[in-house]
Amino acid sequence: MDIDIASLAAWLDVTSGLSGSLSGAACWAYAILALTTLPPLLPNAVLLVTGGMLAARGEMSLMLVLASVAGSALLGDLLIHRFGRAAGGRVRGAAHRRGRQGELFDWASHRVHRGGLAFVVGVRFLPSGRLLAGLAAGAARYPARKFALGAALAETVWAGYSVGAGYFGGAVSDDPLFSLAIGVGLSVLIGGAATLAQRRAVAAPTAAPKET
Repeated sequence: MDIDIASLAAWLDVTSGLSGSLSGAACWAYAILALTTLPPLLPNAVLLVTGGMLAARGEMSLMLVLASVAGSALLGDLLIHRFGRAAGGRVRGAAHRRGRQGELFDWASHRVHRGGLAFVVGVRFLPSGRLLAGLAAGAARYPARKFALGAALAETVWAGYSVGAGYFGGAVSDDPLFSLAIGVGLSVLIGGAATLAQRRAVAAPTAAPKET
């Protein structure tokens, strides 16, 4: 049985059933994008690609889609940082009970002050990096303003390629399924390339422990 990349992504993406709600939903469409982007670790790639695709067809505003996605992601990052700052000890203890996750948390907590903004931006593109960056930076008492600047840069880049992939797909084809397949495929490829690049970048003298 043939499975195209859009179908596979939709199966993995628990929010994909909402994608049909974006078209013609006016302001609610932007709210759906924002609400599904706010929490970390919630896969919503199909929704982001759909938003970009609808923007290419003139059914949504590209600037508002980008603002909804990046702004919501940034708000989520700041809330994660705040939580990490308030409950750093408990978060570190919980991470250490899971072995490798504790090593990863300690690595990020130590590196955030050395790497500064570049590290905050780069770690965002590692697996679970959004959650790791906020919790580790908060627990390490990394300044909220500096973290906000780095997170804003990271989320702008992330929203740009995630929504942009859908925009490109919608621009090159009028077939919704084909456009979605192009958009999701580009998003997966760009995301994978970004992850590989950032893993190499952070594999400096103090190497990042690998997740299992």
